[in-house]
Amino acid sequence: MAKSIGILTGGGDCPGLNAVIRAVVRRADAAGWDVVAVREGWRGLVEPIFEDLGPQQVSGILPRGGTIIGTSRTNPYKLEDGVERVLQNFADRELDALVAIGGEDTLGVAARLYAEHAFPVVGVPKTIDNDLSGTDYTFGFDTAVSIATEAIDRLHTTAESHNRVMVVEVMGRHTGWIAVMSGIAGGADVILVPEIPVVYDEVTEAIRKRHARGKNFSIVVVSEGCELPDLADAGETDQFGHVILSKRGVGEVLGREIEERTGFETRVTVLGHIQRGGTPTARDRVLATRFGLKAADLALAGEFGQMAALRGDDVVAVQLAEATAQLKVVPPEWYDVARAFFG
Repeated sequence: MAKSIGILTGGGDCPGLNAVIRAVVRRADAAGWDVVAVREGWRGLVEPIFEDLGPQQVSGILPRGGTIIGTSRTNPYKLEDGVERVLQNFADRELDALVAIGGEDTLGVAARLYAEHAFPVVGVPKTIDNDLSGTDYTFGFDTAVSIATEAIDRLHTTAESHNRVMVVEVMGRHTGWIAVMSGIAGGADVILVPEIPVVYDEVTEAIRKRHARGKNFSIVVVSEGCELPDLADAGETDQFGHVILSKRGVGEVLGREIEERTGFETRVTVLGHIQRGGTPTARDRVLATRFGLKAADLALAGEFGQMAALRGDDVVAVQLAEATAQLKVVPPEWYDVARAFFG
């Protein structure tokens, strides 16, 4: 009887997920292993929800955004008997290994299952936020930055035509990688990230300096996870304890403060889930494919508790515990690059 690899995608959707799925299926099939889709993230092992996945099912999915096997933010450790059901359903389906594709939360569950139950799991780092410390880059990040940069480029023309301040809210719960990268690439005049406390006087002073030099428009890029001085978090959280950021309205609050303090007409654009959707860039397709092949190789070899990671130009294996131990924040030297163009 052929051995089987399960595969799941957890957390937010992300450009490049299907490229990983395709790579795992192709590598496993070549080795004579079957692949089983665990649908809807960890929910698929809790309920369970399985589906056979072969070369025919992954044909043509390389350029597609999203994930063909569904996703959710399910945390089995927050559900009654959730972990026990994961282990039992995994055994009942006679799976030999699991490839978990996700960010800090999905892979955090994987790392804990491996540490506590010797669960045969390998990980693939997926997050548009690029905040996993175990890898230089995560797939999905390049696509998100490209989308945000294009939006900033487009907003420049409207801002200049109407002499407005345009506030662009981008994703980034705990880290400001998307804001910094897209802000630099798009020529933003102020960039605000969760790693640096927001001071309204500094923001408005940079905008006033531009106007004093005859620049009657400004672009301000802000991460959705920024802590503003007078913004209280909404109380609703997900199963991993994260505040649901769409309810915070960082961009709206910031835009209102800028207009009130400067008198300059200010408009706000929230990019939201646009950054997650659509066709992945070539870079993300290639990186996701390389990650998928590495994860499949680890699973086939029985080298569990590890994650595929990019180190320089090489895709290597790192321990899941190491990869999820801490977030990779924007370092001061990167923010200094952005700050050089403020005002």
